[in-house]
Amino acid sequence: MGSPSPPSPQPAAAAGRDRDLGAAALILLALIWGYNWVVMKIGLGYAQPFAFAALRTFLGALSLFLLLILLRRSLRPQAVGYTIVIGLLQTTGFVGMLMWALQNGGAGKTSVLTYTMPFWLLLLARAFLAERLRGTQWLAVGLALAGLVLVLSPWRLQGVFSSLLAVAAGISWAASAIVVKKLQKRRHVDLLSLTTWQMLFGSLPLILIALLTARGGPEWSTPFIWALAYNVVLGNALAWLLWLFALRRLSAGAAGLGTLATPVIGVAAAWLQLGERPTPGEAAGMALIVAALAVLAARELAAGRHEPPPAEEERAVRPVID
Repeated sequence: MGSPSPPSPQPAAAAGRDRDLGAAALILLALIWGYNWVVMKIGLGYAQPFAFAALRTFLGALSLFLLLILLRRSLRPQAVGYTIVIGLLQTTGFVGMLMWALQNGGAGKTSVLTYTMPFWLLLLARAFLAERLRGTQWLAVGLALAGLVLVLSPWRLQGVFSSLLAVAAGISWAASAIVVKKLQKRRHVDLLSLTTWQMLFGSLPLILIALLTARGGPEWSTPFIWALAYNVVLGNALAWLLWLFALRRLSAGAAGLGTLATPVIGVAAAWLQLGERPTPGEAAGMALIVAALAVLAARELAAGRHEPPPAEEERAVRPVID
């Protein structure tokens, strides 16, 4: 009687290949979203902030509808009331204030201030969802607040307004996530469909604001068309495909770590291409905020190791940082 044959290495090899592909998708995604802060700043040289925001979100919604069709997802909106509120917070409020902040603020600095969103989400979840902050979460919030003070530099008035707009954009983004959490407690939703419809609904007030505040239309130059196309095609359609691809092959915690690189790339790209050199205080503050993000990401990854991997459909409804 022969000895039993060793188990086939194919499943392990396939799992390793999936992890490698998922990691590659995350790297490309971080590059796309991180560099987009520079792209948006360039685009604002040729268009007013609300006009750019309206074009970006409306055309972005159309690109996501095309993505839904390609993925054979339902085009029917879900929970329309919730979706409208999410659209007002996540698209009208977040994107509108973000673009307004970028008009006069640095791309790297704005990206880091906007990414204070997870800390506002923790605080809002404590107030509205009765979710307690634990251990390292308090550490992350403390680091983020210290970094925020250094970046905002309230003792200096120059640039404070654009910085406050960026922080307000992060708060609006966090508030939209609270509404998403409340919605998900009531019913199951497909996040890609929800994102598509909220972007469409949220783009409508931006279009109205753009028309009311217009001082001439965008300058349809090559750089502006390129910036707009980058946001619509790469920043929306391709980025969503990469994110969903990564979520199918990695744990949610590991995938969440990929978003950590976005503000880092934003700061580096703005420094290299736009010559935005932060002051020592701003650099220290940005480092503290990124460190706080790293603490939260590491905590999520550690928690994910002790939980069974979520089903593919469950992974598809996790919030996405863009």
